[in-house]
Amino acid sequence: MLHGSTPGTAPVPPSSSAPAVPVLQPGTGPVRSDRYLPVDPGQALWGRLPSDADRTVMTVPSGAEVTIDTLSHEGLLPDQGNDPVAFFARHGVPREHVLDDAVVVVRAARRDPEHDGPHVVTGPIAVEGAEPGDVLTVTVLETLPRVPYGVVSNRHGRGALHGEYPVDGTTVSVFADVVPGPDGLLGRIPLTESRDRYARFPLAPFLGITGVATPGERLHSVPPGRHGGNVDVNLLQAGAQLHLPVLVPGASVYVGDPHFAQGDGEVAL
Repeated sequence: MLHGSTPGTAPVPPSSSAPAVPVLQPGTGPVRSDRYLPVDPGQALWGRLPSDADRTVMTVPSGAEVTIDTLSHEGLLPDQGNDPVAFFARHGVPREHVLDDAVVVVRAARRDPEHDGPHVVTGPIAVEGAEPGDVLTVTVLETLPRVPYGVVSNRHGRGALHGEYPVDGTTVSVFADVVPGPDGLLGRIPLTESRDRYARFPLAPFLGITGVATPGERLHSVPPGRHGGNVDVNLLQAGAQLHLPVLVPGASVYVGDPHFAQGDGEVAL
């Protein structure tokens, strides 16, 4: 739990207590649906969104319920070392608490750091009978954390704090752990290097990316549009619905960019 993620940072001893949430490696933990879609590193897109040329990984009828694994890009990116095991180890996270699919995605998924976005996308899923001109409704039934930690970062002039934090414009990644609170789970970020004071905030998980495929070339993962994509709307928590226009036969639905919490706007990344 240190400010910064540069090599040479002193490691933080792991907590001796059990994590606030269990680590859910691929295929483990509760799966509420009879349809389960993990992050397949050989098929997952990293930095681009599916198009009509991409093969769907699952086909479901309208109204189907699917349990889908998602994966954050934090800890995977080049400015964090392209090595989630090493990145999180510097913050006291043992190897068994680092998601196996994160490790494999870094090695197997193709991403052009100069031209692609940061997001890892799971899918796409075809919906039987969906045709252009239809409206697809995605209902969020449950958001289940897979790890008891997360990252808040700024990145090269992006976000509302550019030029203010830090003033030299460098990239900063701040590690946060998940702790129990009186009314649910909290995120906890250290305010000092000695970790004697923390900022705490309630967790309200949602997916930053939910979208449908577009005709033509794969779109960059950052800009949202008619297809949905990286909308980053913090209201899309459990119980919410998102309505999207179907743009290609089968719709080809995908999700990604899991957030533990976000205010009214993405001030940091």
